[in-house]
Amino acid sequence: MRTDRPSDRVELDLPFDFAENPNWRIFRIMGEFVAGFEFLAPLRKEVTFFGSARLPETSPWYKEAQKLGTLLAKNGFTVITGGGPGIMEAGNRGAYEGDGESVGLDIELPMEQRRNPYVKRAMGFHYFFTRKVMMSASAQAYLFFPGGFGTLDEFFEIITLIQTEKMERVPAVCVGKEFWQPGHDWIRQTMLDKYETVSPEDLDLYHLVDTAEEAFDIIKTSKERKYF
Repeated sequence: MRTDRPSDRVELDLPFDFAENPNWRIFRIMGEFVAGFEFLAPLRKEVTFFGSARLPETSPWYKEAQKLGTLLAKNGFTVITGGGPGIMEAGNRGAYEGDGESVGLDIELPMEQRRNPYVKRAMGFHYFFTRKVMMSASAQAYLFFPGGFGTLDEFFEIITLIQTEKMERVPAVCVGKEFWQPGHDWIRQTMLDKYETVSPEDLDLYHLVDTAEEAFDIIKTSKERKYF
C-alpha cells in the first residue's frame, strides 16, 4: 500500500540536459565520427606519430621526431599527430619546417590549450575514443616514439588490428631501441617462448629503429591505403 501523498513528492522543474542524455550523446559521437572521416578524406600519404607529450625540446627523441617530420614532408607525406606538445609537437614542427601538411587531431579540454603552434590543419574532439579511431584510421605508416601508457595502448591496438587482419598490413615503426628493446625482449621471451601466447611471425609486425633515416627508409616503400 502506497503511503506517500502528492504533497510528499517534489517535482523538480529542471532544464533538459542534452549533454547527459544518452540519446544526445550517441548523436554527438556519430557526429564526431562523420566529421572526423570527412576531415581526413582529402589527405594523402598520411603517417601518424605517437609518443610522449612530456618529452622536451631538448630530448634526442624530440629531435629525431622533428627530423623525421621534415623528411616526410619534403617527400610528399602528411604528418598526423595528436596536436599536443612533446613528440606530437616535434612531428608537426618538422612537417611545418619542411613545408608539408602538418595535421593535429587534438582533444578539447576545459581551460587548457593543447594545440601546438606548428599545426596547419586541425580538428578538436570531445571524446578520446573517437579521436583515437581517427588517428588509427588510414595511415600509410605508424610511428611510435618513447611514451607512456597512452603510447603503449596505441601501439598494441595497432599491432592487434594488423595481427587479426582488421587492418591492412602497414609499417609500425618503434623509434628508440633503448626504450623499445626491453619490451620486445619481454614479448619474445615471455609471450612467445614461455607462454606461447603469440606466434613467431607476430614479432615481424613491427620494426625497431634508432634514427629518423631508418624509419623513413621503411616508410617510403610502403603503399598508400584509403578506406574512404
